[in-house]
Amino acid sequence: MTAINSFPDGPSMPIFLRRVKFFLQPLRYVEDFAKAYGDAFTLWGPSKENALVHFSHPQALEQIFTADPSHFEVGRGNRILRFLVGDYSLILLDGERHQRQRQLLAPPFHGDVSRQAPSGLRMRAYGETICKIAQQVSHEWQIGKPFNIRASMQEITLRVILRVVFGLDEGQRLEELRKLITSLLELIGSPLMSASFFFSFLQTDFGAWSLWGRMQKLRQQIDELIYALIRERRAESGQNRQDILNLLLSARDETGKPMSDEELRDELMTLLTAGHETTASALTWAFYWVAYLPEVGEKLLTELDTLDDPQDPSAIAKLPYLTAVCQETLRIYPIIMSAFFRVVKSPIEIMGYKLPAGTAIAPNIYLAHHREQVYPQPQQFKPERFLERQFSPYEFLPFGGGNRRCIGMAFAMYEMKLVLATILSSFQVSLVHKRSVRPVRRGLTLAAPAGMQMVATPLAIDALEEKFEQRYSKSSKEQIQDPNVSLPDLTLRICTEILNTDYVEIRIADNGLGITEDIRQRIFDPFFTTKPVGQGTGLGLSISYQIVVEKHSGILECVSTPGKGTEFIIKIPVSI
Repeated sequence: MTAINSFPDGPSMPIFLRRVKFFLQPLRYVEDFAKAYGDAFTLWGPSKENALVHFSHPQALEQIFTADPSHFEVGRGNRILRFLVGDYSLILLDGERHQRQRQLLAPPFHGDVSRQAPSGLRMRAYGETICKIAQQVSHEWQIGKPFNIRASMQEITLRVILRVVFGLDEGQRLEELRKLITSLLELIGSPLMSASFFFSFLQTDFGAWSLWGRMQKLRQQIDELIYALIRERRAESGQNRQDILNLLLSARDETGKPMSDEELRDELMTLLTAGHETTASALTWAFYWVAYLPEVGEKLLTELDTLDDPQDPSAIAKLPYLTAVCQETLRIYPIIMSAFFRVVKSPIEIMGYKLPAGTAIAPNIYLAHHREQVYPQPQQFKPERFLERQFSPYEFLPFGGGNRRCIGMAFAMYEMKLVLATILSSFQVSLVHKRSVRPVRRGLTLAAPAGMQMVATPLAIDALEEKFEQRYSKSSKEQIQDPNVSLPDLTLRICTEILNTDYVEIRIADNGLGITEDIRQRIFDPFFTTKPVGQGTGLGLSISYQIVVEKHSGILECVSTPGKGTEFIIKIPVSI
């Protein structure tokens, strides 16, 4: 192809104003430039030798991602992250050092959960841990009261990282690391700290009273805990641990050399900041879309009801609509706007543009995901598009591409699916303020607004729901032995009163068919259901029992007479 010119066209906006717009209006920033200049545009630095070229056409992305890696220097384009992840982070390495670290890091994050191979069994165990943590966090919600969905997702993903990567399940070190990491990431995500990434004069350490000084202090405290944990694990012998830290400690390169303590620290810090924060943002968006578009939630529940075993991570991970919801979540608002910048080392031609050495290339994920030619109505959330066709890695690239694609991609998708399935099998989540929202800047990433509030409601009681759904069906009438008895108009009665100022009593009763004694005795058992296999989880009443009895020290009883109706009696202490 004959070269058109050296660089695509681009705006002449002053650099400072451009940075302000990029910080305050990140989506408008790229949308406006793409509208004015097309699939490729150049942003100039202080001189013509400093150019950043954005590409979003699939052909351009393919040329970038499949080019010989020796054409580019990637670590140099991401030096802004050095203060946090260190010199040995995979993100900042190039050449043979990058290839070595990638080969050492990748295996622990992969494995087919449907197979009995060690890697598959390990990934299955990770999946069970993820589901358990999602249950624990969601059961801490106060039913009917607003909660911060992002805070909950951060708590889930942080616990997953600490358990799966660090092997920490309880104890003082877990709590210390958890508090420090939460404080560090909240600080990095604050508006002023986010601005420091784009305006270097804010990156000044004035001690504990300055944001940068506080950040440095928190990072130092985290480093001390991580190095202590590494030393402790190296001293252990004969421990059959399956956490990722242990696997990395035993990993060897082609020469038989292990990773140093410094390399391990930097990679663990990278996993902490990149793996935890980004997955929490993606999950927050997923729950937003499920709540904002009820039909999406309904389709997910219908699909979840087809599971023979609702706790099987392998079966959950293969659900097509659940997978499509996660993919569409990552398409419409990718957490990272661009893949890692590539700095050209030797002249290269991309889409007819001859780019000289020193040019920085930005493969623009957001613009690639909003191409009308690839994704019709790109601003609409439509998971079905991922069921209708398969997109190439140059059309759908939420985790970047080429030899720089995120090594934790499969694990992140796995975690997203399991958390969504676990929580949506137990709760209906609703937005407190149902309105359209756009991403805001959070550090170097894009995220949902920090204050997004939701309300969780346990799903309908299986047995009661079944009776109301089938009140006039043939199968229901056959349960009544006397053919002369007709079904009444079903009613649901709810009564609330205070008993001796000690308890609030809630009675929920119907005048339906009732249930037999053997079913009544088992009705609070986990996964017990009267529905056919694949048509119900059997979790509704067991979760209700946990909330009322175990969490609030209350009483939950069921009274029923076949043919006359069923009554649930809930007693909750006024003060505990």
